[in-house]
Amino acid sequence: MRSAECGVNEANAECGMRSAECQGERRVAARPPTAIPHSAFRTPHWLLGVTLLALLTGCGGDRRTPLVIYSPHGRDLLTLLERRFEQLHPDVDVRWLDMGSQEVYERLRSERANPQADLWFGGPATIFARGARDSLLEPFRPDWAGAIDPHGRAPGDVYFAAYETPVVLVYAEQAVKPEEAPQDWDDLLAPRWKGKLLVRDPLASGTMRAVWGMIIERGLKATGDTGAGFRWLRRLDAQTKEYVLNGPLLDQKIVRQEGLVTIWDLPDILLSRRDGLRLGYVFPKSGTPVIEDAIGIVRGARHRAAAQAFEEYVGSVEAQLLAAREAYRLPGRLDLPLDSLPAWAREVRRVMRVADVDWDALAERGPGWMRYWDESVRGRGVGEGGESGS
Repeated sequence: MRSAECGVNEANAECGMRSAECQGERRVAARPPTAIPHSAFRTPHWLLGVTLLALLTGCGGDRRTPLVIYSPHGRDLLTLLERRFEQLHPDVDVRWLDMGSQEVYERLRSERANPQADLWFGGPATIFARGARDSLLEPFRPDWAGAIDPHGRAPGDVYFAAYETPVVLVYAEQAVKPEEAPQDWDDLLAPRWKGKLLVRDPLASGTMRAVWGMIIERGLKATGDTGAGFRWLRRLDAQTKEYVLNGPLLDQKIVRQEGLVTIWDLPDILLSRRDGLRLGYVFPKSGTPVIEDAIGIVRGARHRAAAQAFEEYVGSVEAQLLAAREAYRLPGRLDLPLDSLPAWAREVRRVMRVADVDWDALAERGPGWMRYWDESVRGRGVGEGGESGS
């Protein structure tokens, strides 16, 4: 993550933050040991306020326009796009804060009277829809809007889906053979995985909120009410050893075999595999939620023109292919020739079965479902035979 504080300290470097230019000198935090990918760091809550102040004040010698971005996309993609965008726009200084998508939403709400960010980049469209209802976003229609699926275009042009983010079942390759790994959602409930399942804390994660919503909707379609979905989630809770703070930590715990299986998004898993982590993954046979990963201008942005230029860039053909090739992002654009995509993306398009999710209903009802899950399911799960979870 990038910090605009001159002489960024060691604590910031350990949190994966890149420092801004200071009197003409760019200081880059040291790359962590190869056993831990550089994507495996996220800013602790106590540092967010300090870092944000640094982002806004910057260093006295830099006269460029600061562009402040809140994003869950992680260091790999954000650094990649930051560097290229600044090459194209040398008068702009891109500064970003990396946090969970739900945390971005809550932070923007708390700052609504005095916006600190210019751009919200990344997170499920369901959370962006809540932001739109709360008047956190302002209209802007990029030139690439017509190249994405119509459902990825928000009413009023307040956000657009830049990427598609599939969810996969993940396992520790050193301990689980591919043929023994869970192949579908219900396989996670098998007795062999009891106490061996790790789950990213769903309250802070847009990815996990999407998965929980899919499970509840699946039961709703089959039975006419939400009871079946919540019963399934109670059984999953009984299997769960721990709800983990963030995605990179989740990957590390699986590699260390503190748990053997989990659920997470494909781009993060591919980045971790690239960096040497032994993680295997499976697309669920019955279908997986593919999240519309959105971008939008913050209402009251101080640097609106720079934010609009960045949004235009993110959806450009150049940036879509760059993100696919270097950061494992599945483009939201539908007009890219298949042979222009990297091999991994072509393979995903070939083998992935997309789950039928009513995203509009999930955006409306999801927050209530998550409150109920947190109050009535978390830590209270029971197995198929009625036994309590850990």
